[in-house]
Amino acid sequence: MYIDTHCHLNFKDFKDDADEVIKRSLDNQTEMILVGAEYKTSERAVDYANKYGKGVYAAIGLHPIHLEDIMVKHEGDEGNYEFHSRAEEFDYDKYFKLAKDNKKVVAIGEIGLDYFHIDQEKDIEAVKAKQQKVFKELLLLAHNLNLPVIIHCREAHQDLLPIMQEFYQQYKKDQVKEWGVIHCFSGDEALAEEYRKLNLMISFTGLVTFAKNWDSVIRNFPLEKIMIETDAPYMAPTPFRGKRNEPLYVQYVAQKIGELKGLNQAEVGDKTHKNAQRIFGI
Repeated sequence: MYIDTHCHLNFKDFKDDADEVIKRSLDNQTEMILVGAEYKTSERAVDYANKYGKGVYAAIGLHPIHLEDIMVKHEGDEGNYEFHSRAEEFDYDKYFKLAKDNKKVVAIGEIGLDYFHIDQEKDIEAVKAKQQKVFKELLLLAHNLNLPVIIHCREAHQDLLPIMQEFYQQYKKDQVKEWGVIHCFSGDEALAEEYRKLNLMISFTGLVTFAKNWDSVIRNFPLEKIMIETDAPYMAPTPFRGKRNEPLYVQYVAQKIGELKGLNQAEVGDKTHKNAQRIFGI
């Protein structure tokens, strides 16, 4: 059994065939968590999760890039994408109501910091300050709902790590179960260890199937602290690079991690599935 712990079938890329993609994955022993990036996609994630009795779950959150009105365009290993981000003001009560008493909402995410996409014509320090403020509010939302967090961090670990350390000391240091995951982990072994000290997981995408940047991290980091994901529609693994990603392809991530750790693909799938069950309560 596998679980894609981070995908976006609630995005427009799947507007015509999301249910087909979901059923194809479920038919091939692959469950999934649909992750919101702002209120409308969070709400859509919940709607999809509620349609399925088992195997489809939702995370709701406000991604840092959606705090600003900007045009996002990118070409690279993660995939080619372009969209207009319209600024959303974080409404604590609105998100709280969306998650409360809904067992299919298993996390708050994705939330975090993203300095890569900041419009260089704006007041960069002001944008960073706003991201940090909202991020802290979203961490508190998750704590008050007793839900784990799915953390996005791009070119911002120097600011994100201290925030997580402070939050851990104030709210989580006595919690036995892991309280979140750094999605699409982008750091080195030393940074992975810093997050492990905070009782956090790290997660890997299809990037690891063609980039060697994280080989040593994967070899040396305990499997019980790792999860796997696609970040679909982005980051398609080998052999699907350049195409739209989907949850079923998370099996290629499991295969690569197995190769690096001397395990078979099924073992990695089963263990990371159990990890997700433990953390997300599914």
